[in-house]
Amino acid sequence: MRYHQDSGINLFSSDERLEDLRQLGDPLLALSKHVDFEFFRKTLEQGLYESADQSKGGRPPFDPVLMFKILVLQRLYNLSDDAVEFQIKDRLTFMAFLGLDFASRIPDAKTVWLFRDRLQESGLVEQLFAALNAHLEARGIIANKGQIVDASFVEAPRQRNKRHENETLKEGETPESWSAHKKAQKDQDARWAKKNNETHFGYKNHVLCDRKSKLVKDYVVTDAARHDSTALDELLENSSADGQKLYGDSAYPSQEAQRKLAARGIKCRFHEKAYRGRPLKQKQLDANRRKSRVRARVEHVFGFMTQSMRGMAVRAKSLARNAVVIGMLNLTYNLCRVVQLEHKVGAARG
Repeated sequence: MRYHQDSGINLFSSDERLEDLRQLGDPLLALSKHVDFEFFRKTLEQGLYESADQSKGGRPPFDPVLMFKILVLQRLYNLSDDAVEFQIKDRLTFMAFLGLDFASRIPDAKTVWLFRDRLQESGLVEQLFAALNAHLEARGIIANKGQIVDASFVEAPRQRNKRHENETLKEGETPESWSAHKKAQKDQDARWAKKNNETHFGYKNHVLCDRKSKLVKDYVVTDAARHDSTALDELLENSSADGQKLYGDSAYPSQEAQRKLAARGIKCRFHEKAYRGRPLKQKQLDANRRKSRVRARVEHVFGFMTQSMRGMAVRAKSLARNAVVIGMLNLTYNLCRVVQLEHKVGAARG
């Protein structure tokens, strides 16, 4: 007996399927519900259009908020440009998140790449991140009752350079033997680093995190070899940390750092570090343990990026381009965290 399934299109089938996904708790539907992406339109249009060279043509064929949301999808699911193009065409939830249907034009991978490059050239990711955080502070979501500083490795595809080539790269130069094709395939800004007997290659995401909300307040992107403490001044440069407690691990304390923090009224709560021949006393160990209860909250940030977003890896081949990717990673994390906080508020209200 041959069975035949009706292949007719049900005009209401997509709505029914989306409702099923909503009941199952689709994260994109929750993100659309709690985040008004039109908030970013003004910053995007000012940065992309007002400074653009009008002689090169008019506006791009795709809406900037749509393109921005595609970058959010990339960071939320750690997708390449080609993969995000395919997934938008293939997944109903992606289309619904972007406000598209089966008849809509879909940006191709090259369009996504060019849009991200325009964000890099105009410094818009930093502006979008700052605008979002200013909005969250005004709403009282960022509490500013203590802050945490930390850094985590963001892995890049490993390269097998010769020892003398790595030495040349460390000096900021390009090996003379490399052809133009080879240069295009190499990430000349990524660096090797070793921590706790683990070897890493790539970059570092240095963050300043709000103690209560666990939202990222500011970030700095460096190569993996940079010490955590070198980003401290830049992280605090534009922060409202004055008069607050600042938590961090034993990589951050130094006499110079403590002097600068004290001048701003920032109460240093860095972990104390043991030295050879000078082990920590029990009182210091107990103090470190108390600080760890607070400092560990920033590990939840990196844990979410690693486990839920699968985002602690990059594909671009320069510090400038990967700074955009990591900036979008931090911004997308904050959007997801806002959704979590809204859920908690809703649950508390019953």
